[in-house]
Amino acid sequence: MDGVSYQRFPKVKIREMKDDYLKFELRETDASIANALRRVMIAEVPTIAIDLVEIEGNSSVLNDEFIAHRLGLIPLTSERAMGMRFSRDCDACDGDGQCEYCSVEFHLHVRCDTDQTLDVTSYDLRSSDPSVVPVDVAQHSESTGYDASEQRGIIIVKLRRGQELRLRAIARKGIGKDHAKWSPAATVTFMYEPEIHINEDLMETLTLDEKRDWIESSPTKVFGLDPNTHQVVVVDPEAYTYDDEVIKKAEAMGKPGLVEIYAKEDSFIFTVESTGAIKASQLVVNAIEVLKQKLDVVRPSEETEEADDQFGELGAHMRGG
Repeated sequence: MDGVSYQRFPKVKIREMKDDYLKFELRETDASIANALRRVMIAEVPTIAIDLVEIEGNSSVLNDEFIAHRLGLIPLTSERAMGMRFSRDCDACDGDGQCEYCSVEFHLHVRCDTDQTLDVTSYDLRSSDPSVVPVDVAQHSESTGYDASEQRGIIIVKLRRGQELRLRAIARKGIGKDHAKWSPAATVTFMYEPEIHINEDLMETLTLDEKRDWIESSPTKVFGLDPNTHQVVVVDPEAYTYDDEVIKKAEAMGKPGLVEIYAKEDSFIFTVESTGAIKASQLVVNAIEVLKQKLDVVRPSEETEEADDQFGELGAHMRGG
């Protein structure tokens, strides 16, 4: 086992990047790392969400618990979440919410005094920290072509004449593993990058109609027909869903081996969609940081290495040697 190293150096290539969307390639690693990164992005990257609601007055048609639940699901901008403390670990406060290290306080007071139904939305929440506000409010302040008729905020409740809602809410740092309201990811998926090889000699034995039938057997647009040479070409390999339909079609036509499709076991294509709490690119960076912290916890120290020496070769294997 001496001198053998399993260390790898993964590479990342960005394909498309927006504030709430990221598509990238992860290469030269295996499925365990890819899946660990996916799971951390979904469940262990911290964000800020409303966790405690004190209802001071509520004469709306919704009960207190219903409103508190709806408030918790409003995504809040969470750029500072990584630097905040978890409320359970904060020694600077008693959990009342008035703490700059672990919480952000919100207030809401709305009363309907007209015959027109009044929508109480996320725009009515007043934050004690300008950097932590509902995501749609932040997008409104950053956008130039804002149309009030299209962006009214996230509706919390509707009020009629004489009805009132007055409350205080405390937002805290948390992770999606504890509650879905803290998950910064709307969707995180990855797929093995497909490698497609067409047997050109065997393909040339097919007629033009047979080629078209074979191409159309794929439920997604993976293959196409060159209009000039009438050769079958790979149009979009990533559209392949590993359904084996084209392979089954080739066998049904009496042409087994017409195409060979393999999944590259060390190459993955990630698609990340954020809720808006943090940018999709920052979500990936934070996930890598969280993953590094988790690995540091299990990294063997000098004491554990000395203890493992008594196990001989097994101890060396546990240390990756």
